[in-house]
Amino acid sequence: MTINIKKEEHILLIEVNRPEKYNAMSQDMYHQLARAYFNLDADAEARVGLVYAVGPHFTSGLELTDWGGTFDAGKGFPFVNENEIDPFYMMSDARCRKPIIMAVQGYCYTWGFEMMLNTDIRVAATDTRFGMLEVRRGFFPAAGATLRLPKEIGWGNTQRYMLTGDDMSAAEAYRLGLVQHLTEPGRQLEKALELARRVASAAPLAVQSALKSCRVAALQGEETAKALIYKDVAEVMKSEDMREGLQSFIERRAAVFKGK
Repeated sequence: MTINIKKEEHILLIEVNRPEKYNAMSQDMYHQLARAYFNLDADAEARVGLVYAVGPHFTSGLELTDWGGTFDAGKGFPFVNENEIDPFYMMSDARCRKPIIMAVQGYCYTWGFEMMLNTDIRVAATDTRFGMLEVRRGFFPAAGATLRLPKEIGWGNTQRYMLTGDDMSAAEAYRLGLVQHLTEPGRQLEKALELARRVASAAPLAVQSALKSCRVAALQGEETAKALIYKDVAEVMKSEDMREGLQSFIERRAAVFKGK
């Protein structure tokens, strides 16, 4: 398998492991990633996902020779199956309800850059080079960057990199808010795990509801989000975790949440 998953406590680790090919993504890898996202969403014990890659580079991009008959035929990514969630959030309305943290290093090109835009917290080694190289190969980004990057870093900043195909340094990505933490090369996974443990120790229902509210506001507008927020807050406040949170405050101890 080129995409490996394993669960440590409440963290689902999603490992990209094809370093001999610079983690270039094949169609099979795409489906493996889609199944990993589905597993994260469906597993009641998994509270947060962590995506990372083996080797000196996160990815050099797509394995273009394996993608004939998809983009050139106007189909986009392969249609996902029932046990899959498109990690680019382009082929269906399904979304992973759990937060996802991403740790990157070296090259983070094309699909790596675009998938990152759907993650919630990003950690990059200082040697990371982000790039949308498509315009230098004769096509253009089609995995979500045209939809999402302007919202993240602004119109002009987006076009400066998207229309030139130039690399963006890790320092620039941090300055623009694309990544939340920079680390020394080789320490990015360690920092991402630290953050994942922090998320996993929080109340799962509250975390998922906060993420849902942010997404609704971003995708459907603030008025839609406001119409839902107090109903969702009321449901969360009925949970066992809410009672545990209050009791732990009274007893001056760390809360132990169960996602109930």
